[in-house]
Amino acid sequence: MADQDEDNFGLPDIEYKPLEEKETSSTPPIEEESAQTDEEQPSETHSSTSSSSSTSTYYEEEEEEESSSSGLVIAIVVGLVILVGGFLAYKFVWLPKKAQQELAAKQKEEEKKAAEEQQAKLAEEERLRKEAEAKPATPAEGTIETLNERTGKFYIVVSSSVDGDLAMDKAKKLSATGTSTKIIPPFGKWKYYRLCIGSFDSFESAQSSADASKATYGDALWVMKY
Repeated sequence: MADQDEDNFGLPDIEYKPLEEKETSSTPPIEEESAQTDEEQPSETHSSTSSSSSTSTYYEEEEEEESSSSGLVIAIVVGLVILVGGFLAYKFVWLPKKAQQELAAKQKEEEKKAAEEQQAKLAEEERLRKEAEAKPATPAEGTIETLNERTGKFYIVVSSSVDGDLAMDKAKKLSATGTSTKIIPPFGKWKYYRLCIGSFDSFESAQSSADASKATYGDALWVMKY
């Protein structure tokens, strides 16, 4: 014992171990710490990932809300534009066009009516013309004049009557055929009413007309001056 105490210089005995064993024995805690660190890292990573995911989701929702709001505003604006455009088109395009169409239709109807009236008028005129052609022409009524004083002209005597009423009846019959007559009452020594036609300035012209009129009034025509 005394020898050992001298060798240890009076210090307690220490159990020595090889360096390799010491290093070997000290390694496991390091691995445990490393393992523990590795175990903690996934948790921190998960937390960080969760935080990033939550933030990303928030922004995405905010962007979706903004996009939805923008889409609604655009839809409202487009709807208003369509309504205003439709109103303007109705007021300034469709209504004037409809008015023009109605005016054109009215003018066309009036033109058609005027053409029908004109056609009916022409047809009536044609009918009257044909009727006039079919009927014998009615001469204008002749005039009857009584001469109360001498004129110095020549007349064609158609008939002589002692009665003025008989001369007037004959004059009315000739007047109905369009022949104008003149009645010369009795004068001087003559007591007859003379019914005459025509009035001439010379005997020759009166006689020529008398000769042409014999086919109508007979051969008993003669000329006298009154």
